[in-house]
Amino acid sequence: MARELAAGRTTSVELVRRSLDRIAAGQDGVNAFRQVRGEAALAEAEAADLEREREGAAPERPLLGLPLAVKDDTDVEGLPTLFGCRGEREPAARDGESVRRLRAAGAVLVGKTNSCELGQWPFTEGPGFGATRNPWNTGHTPGGSSGGSAAAVAAGMVPAALGSDGAGSVRIPAAWTHLVGIKPQRGRISTDPRPESFHGLTVNGPLARTVADAALLLDAAAGPHEGDLHRPAPVRALDAARREPGRLRIGLAWRPPITATRAPLHPEVRRAVEDIAEALAGLGHVVEEAAPRYGLIGLAFVPRASAGVAECAADYPDPSLFDPRTRGAVRTGKRLGGRVLRAARAAEAREQRRVGALFSSYDVLLTPTTARPAPEIGHFDGMSGLRTDMAMAAVCPYAWPWNVLGWPGVNVPAGRTRAGLPVGAQLLGPEGGEERLISLAAQLEAERRWYEEWPEAQALTGAETAAAREGVR
Repeated sequence: MARELAAGRTTSVELVRRSLDRIAAGQDGVNAFRQVRGEAALAEAEAADLEREREGAAPERPLLGLPLAVKDDTDVEGLPTLFGCRGEREPAARDGESVRRLRAAGAVLVGKTNSCELGQWPFTEGPGFGATRNPWNTGHTPGGSSGGSAAAVAAGMVPAALGSDGAGSVRIPAAWTHLVGIKPQRGRISTDPRPESFHGLTVNGPLARTVADAALLLDAAAGPHEGDLHRPAPVRALDAARREPGRLRIGLAWRPPITATRAPLHPEVRRAVEDIAEALAGLGHVVEEAAPRYGLIGLAFVPRASAGVAECAADYPDPSLFDPRTRGAVRTGKRLGGRVLRAARAAEAREQRRVGALFSSYDVLLTPTTARPAPEIGHFDGMSGLRTDMAMAAVCPYAWPWNVLGWPGVNVPAGRTRAGLPVGAQLLGPEGGEERLISLAAQLEAERRWYEEWPEAQALTGAETAAAREGVR
């Protein structure tokens, strides 16, 4: 889209109107958006076109006039931050830092995408907005909690979107909708207005069809706010996407960390990740099986996650509107606050040393992103909180340890099952390792060309398909 704008072959108004038309056309079938900024977005697009006329084809703002979306846990001035919940809230008085930076880069925000309630689950369904559906098969979930952002990008409503990841909530929906999803280093993108989110578990990150698009969005959104607790050294994600990673040693890990449930790996997921490993070996990398020492890392996750839910829930005026599972999580979070929570935070450095020992032998860790393909819509309906936790741990046991550690990971599309459902693989690195992961993902993308595949229901015209492919070449 940026190239088309720079060449004068389209306008921001045309792109934003097309985005809004696709959102409207797909709302009944996909239901990706909670709030849409129709008139405001078109007015901002008109202003972007005028700015481009004044400054020429290559303005300094890299996202000028491009339609993008953000998740419903992100503050956008004038809109309530509902975060998947029922009820009403006062509109946000100002943009969160990530939104402020996207606007500063010229982005036009067309709306806010659906999330499950307070971002707790790997599905995007709830009484506040219904069910968000997977564009590859609308009988299945796109994942969660950033399922709305993933569905919007996969369905071609926007070229990229911002999500958040507290236990895989960017990487899981990216895996299940055939997207690139980047979970950056903790603090890379500000979680303002919170100094950190969910006691350091949750970070913001981009979802896009290509590595370069995700990297461009990451560069634009990255940077601290005055009150942030974590301030990693800057990275240049888009530059990384344009260079070779060099010959790497890659550890392939099949065993997930210990959970309270059995988590068998679906054979089609295993085959897909084996294909990724073979492709990496074919690119000249050394790939061999590895066994990260996760230990009892879950003991450091549960108190932080449940206390985070309790703190988020306290911001909402009517707790009676919460899902019963949320109310149970709030009670658990209150019980595990204080001394237990402090112990969980204190354990992080020990967990980093133990798991990080892997990177004395390997540059990158490769794992499945999920143990199974996307479940059907309603799979988790009627379950108690405990049964839901057990079921999602069985389906998604691989992603959450990297949230405890605070380190970066990238989901890459790994193929599709015989039933046509996308699955993904994770490239995981140590602290501050985004550039290496992004370079490796871009090299793999050039080999696999996953961006050429679209959901059948996407219904792009031939000209749009050609333009999309030309853009990523």
